[in-house]
Amino acid sequence: MINKKQLIERFIKYVTIDTESDPNNPAFPSTENQWDLANILVEDLKVIGMQDIHLDENCYIMATLPSNVSHNVPTIGFVSHMDTSPDFTGKNVKPQITENYQGNDIILNKEKNIILSPDYFEDLLQYKGQTIITTDGTTLLGADDKAGITEIVTAMEYLIQHPEIKHGTIRICFTPDEEVGKGAHLFDVEKFGAEWAYTMDGSQIGELEYENFNAASAVVTITGKIVHPGYAIGKMINSMQIANEFISLLPKAEVPEKTTDYQGFFHLHDMNGTVEKTVLEYIIRDHDIELFAKRKNVLQNIADELNKVAGQNLIEITIKDQYFNMKEKIVPVMHIVDLVEETMIDLGITPLIKPIRGGTDGSQLSFKGLPCPNIFAGGHNFHGRFEYVPAESMVKATEVIVGIAAKIAQKNS
Repeated sequence: MINKKQLIERFIKYVTIDTESDPNNPAFPSTENQWDLANILVEDLKVIGMQDIHLDENCYIMATLPSNVSHNVPTIGFVSHMDTSPDFTGKNVKPQITENYQGNDIILNKEKNIILSPDYFEDLLQYKGQTIITTDGTTLLGADDKAGITEIVTAMEYLIQHPEIKHGTIRICFTPDEEVGKGAHLFDVEKFGAEWAYTMDGSQIGELEYENFNAASAVVTITGKIVHPGYAIGKMINSMQIANEFISLLPKAEVPEKTTDYQGFFHLHDMNGTVEKTVLEYIIRDHDIELFAKRKNVLQNIADELNKVAGQNLIEITIKDQYFNMKEKIVPVMHIVDLVEETMIDLGITPLIKPIRGGTDGSQLSFKGLPCPNIFAGGHNFHGRFEYVPAESMVKATEVIVGIAAKIAQKNS
């Protein structure tokens, strides 16, 4: 049985290390402090008895749990990322533990009046009687994805300590910079040597995902002309006014806060402007590849139309694809999803099979030849001050890892 107390201690140890990544730094890793956690993880893997532990020059950790059976079993892998999102600070994380949660408001920070309430976050009510780990309201928690890391390390330790559980060779990898879209860029699939893998990077208990968004970024640069406003007639071109018109021409209902399930969106996540120059930064998302292409065309068509009205090219757009829907790579090997579903059911967990409204390292890894569905790690409200994770969900995720390893060995005996 997984020791919940030790799991919590391990999780807190990891989340109190700042590993926020930087989207503006092309280096690997994008922040030096990711090495701090990487070095600790290497030592922890040595202590629990993992083999072939290797931390490379780009801050990727790989390690092996050798097979303990004589028959052939497919080599599988488990992957999580070390960095936390730059959307909200991960510095000086102060975890708080609420035991035997009873469905009430959780005061994160009395001084600042920051409250985690089930009136707003209804998912909390699923976890009555459980142990809830939160922040103090001034940082994110880092369960995304240090819960996944904790679960993988704990599962490997459990398998090592319980040799009566038969399993094949298991490979694990902890990656940097997933939150800034680079986590799989320098992942050496051949070196990893697994037939398939799973990212432990989902949210609530039971989540099992093999579909994700197709994703692109778009930078819209609008050039204006500044002159004295008193003499501006026929001369000034206000780039911010053009930006406002550009924004207004996009479908108003196709934004993150108004879409769900398979619905795609345009998300304006940053804007900066003066009369002379305004820059809009968008992300484009859609599960359907044809609709994804149409969304990219919508942005370009709006720019072309406004440039035509202006009689000059004031708007330039740079669109870059980021990742694609892993579904096409997973469907031909659906037994790797079925295996997880069976394991969850055996453990009394209701599988929640649904599309990811985002992406994981697994989406890029699938296109690099390593099919890689995503399994829940247990956290909620990622990337912000209201992030939390029930300890019992982390225990269950750990049990799922152990159960998958055992089931594969059994099926191939």
